Amino acid sequence: MENGVGMVDNGSLMVDNKVVEHDTGVATVQTSSSYEGREFADSLERVVKREAEEESVDKTGEKLQSIRVKFLRLARRLRLTPHNVVVAQVLYRLDLAEQRRGRNGGRVSAFSFDRASTVAERLEADGNEELDFSCTIMVIGKTGVGKSATINSIFDEIKFGTDAFQIGTKKVQDVVGMVHGIKVRVIDTRGLLPSRSDQRRNEKILLEVKCFVKKTPPDIVLYIDRLDMQTGDIDDDMPLLRTVTETFGPPIWFNAIVVLTHAAYAPPDGLNGNASSYDLFVAQSSHVVQQAIRQAAGDMHLMNPVSLAENHSACRTNRAGQRVLPNGQVWKPHLLLLSFASKILAEANSVLKLQETPSGKIRTRTPPLPFLLSCLLQSRPQVKLPDEDSCDDDLDESLDSEDESEYDELPPFVRLTKAQLAKLTKAQKKTYFDELEYREKFFKKKQVKDEKTWRKTMKKTADEANDLPSDENTEGNTGASSVPVPMPDLPLPASFTSDNPTHRYRYLDSTNPWLVRPVLDTHGWDHDVGYEGINVERSFMVKHKHPVSFSGQITKDKKDTNIQTELASSLKHGSGKATSLAFDMQTVGNDMYYTLSGDTRFINFYNNKATTGLSMTLLDDVLAAGLKVEDKMIVNKRFCVVMNGGAMTVHGDIAYGGSLEAQWKDKDYLLNNSLSTLGVSIMDWHGDHVIGCNVQSHVRIGRSTNVIAQADLNNRGTGQVSIRISSSEQIQLALVALFPLMKKLIGYPQRMLYGPL
Repeated sequence: MENGVGMVDNGSLMVDNKVVEHDTGVATVQTSSSYEGREFADSLERVVKREAEEESVDKTGEKLQSIRVKFLRLARRLRLTPHNVVVAQVLYRLDLAEQRRGRNGGRVSAFSFDRASTVAERLEADGNEELDFSCTIMVIGKTGVGKSATINSIFDEIKFGTDAFQIGTKKVQDVVGMVHGIKVRVIDTRGLLPSRSDQRRNEKILLEVKCFVKKTPPDIVLYIDRLDMQTGDIDDDMPLLRTVTETFGPPIWFNAIVVLTHAAYAPPDGLNGNASSYDLFVAQSSHVVQQAIRQAAGDMHLMNPVSLAENHSACRTNRAGQRVLPNGQVWKPHLLLLSFASKILAEANSVLKLQETPSGKIRTRTPPLPFLLSCLLQSRPQVKLPDEDSCDDDLDESLDSEDESEYDELPPFVRLTKAQLAKLTKAQKKTYFDELEYREKFFKKKQVKDEKTWRKTMKKTADEANDLPSDENTEGNTGASSVPVPMPDLPLPASFTSDNPTHRYRYLDSTNPWLVRPVLDTHGWDHDVGYEGINVERSFMVKHKHPVSFSGQITKDKKDTNIQTELASSLKHGSGKATSLAFDMQTVGNDMYYTLSGDTRFINFYNNKATTGLSMTLLDDVLAAGLKVEDKMIVNKRFCVVMNGGAMTVHGDIAYGGSLEAQWKDKDYLLNNSLSTLGVSIMDWHGDHVIGCNVQSHVRIGRSTNVIAQADLNNRGTGQVSIRISSSEQIQLALVALFPLMKKLIGYPQRMLYGPL
């Protein structure tokens, strides 16, 4: 001791040759010197806090070591060595959790596996110290899958009666017993039914079970099903699994084990008639059940362990009398070890304080940031007033007065019929179609220009009407002229004739402002039963200057219901500036997302538009926020470059992304819609970069054939390439579809010879 601070043997501090008593939380300083007391006290406080933390770490390490010893004792009683896969995984998770705590600022204990194994072996050899461990297991599943029989196999005695022709369990009941010297309590429940019409019955049964386990919740849940009854369709048991989830909540699956009974069942034959692998059959059946539970729980990252069971007396046994499966596994110790390991890991989490959410509450799901960011970066059309030009400025061509005058000065043109065209020579047909295309191009330009002129006139008329005095000042002038008088119906000709336009423009117009349309199944054959949902749209004005647009769509199939609605509005504030607001509500998977977004657009110089936007998305009680910046530059109304970038964050997790897109339009885009697009995008999330490239080209070949080629590729080596050809006259192109069909039909008899499809 040189600086006035030292340590004596009893753990007290020595300050200026005076002993200072202290505990883990309080330190008292007594000194008679004129040394700086405040700095001295601060140094003592830091020393005491460090010792208190070290003592807390030592206690945590001792508790964790006792958990290791307890688990190794359980494994020894089940006659399993530390080399067992489950034992090794549990020990590895315990070490990994402790090391993670050390990286987060904690301290890793110095206890080792060898020491824990030695202590466990000594305690089991002595047999003097009782194992402080018990496990409560709840068993649920469909009726007739072997729940009661599995419980009898666990205890090696008949606890519940079973009958192949009668329902075994008629009420919720539990049984307590000793299994290999371990106290086990098992709760048996009534069997459930998978049919959708039986879910009311299942709900009553599950509510009864919920009341039974309210005071003493189970440590582990066994969901039992039959291995030999798996059809490969996850929708078979989906109504039952969703009823279980709605009754107990999604956390019931976070601590559940899937048990497949009748595990000695021989797997079915393969496609070629050969015997399939038992392990492959078990893996496929397990995947079906696990995937169904993931969808029911709403968590696609959930991974429930799977255990096999065979309760038949004819099952093969080993020398110790334990039942052995066809793959050589002794299933009972494996099932018990999985159940005990789940509780052991829960105890370790409570000691290391690694639980993120309180017990019994739904685990918070983080929204998929890349998906939300991609939605944010997509450009949305601005809601406009009815008298505004609805045509996209990017698609306009430079319309000169010479074009219009030239079209008006063209001589009359008579279209030929198919019979008349057939009589023309090849050169005459080319001349005829060139002239027709020339006239169509000018006519369409004239239509666009006339529509713009009409809109400007209507807007000017509306502005002049707003500038007029109010109706109160001109009441005497308007009088009866403001009363609308319906026009009489036009007389119809005796027979239909194309020269009389009365038939063409005569229709029934509904006064309902809501536009309601059905959503048809694009892959359906019969339109009578091909309805998937309904689409509703409406546009209206607020105070005659704020446009509001509402659109909603609901689709329903046998599996899920999808809802997507959008409420958008815009507000102009200055020349070339507008702000848009939108509220979206949509289903993504099994979740409902609520998004509130807004962006402001302004023209910073000629043909250059900039946009900044914000977005907030709510999922359950998690709020994600995003920001985007976009710049759009148009050159000669044919070449367009769009650059955007943004970020989305939630709970400190951030995803970045951006894209660059170049678009080139043909000179006669309004006529043939020829368009080429090249885009590059990048996404960064958790340091993982995804770079994608998109190439798309729409080319018109001749007068009636369109070719659309598209390619999407990324740095992961995945993507797709598609080529679509559409023609209104060259029907021979449709024969291309016969090649894959004939190839399929030719290979079908060969498959019939070697095995079923």
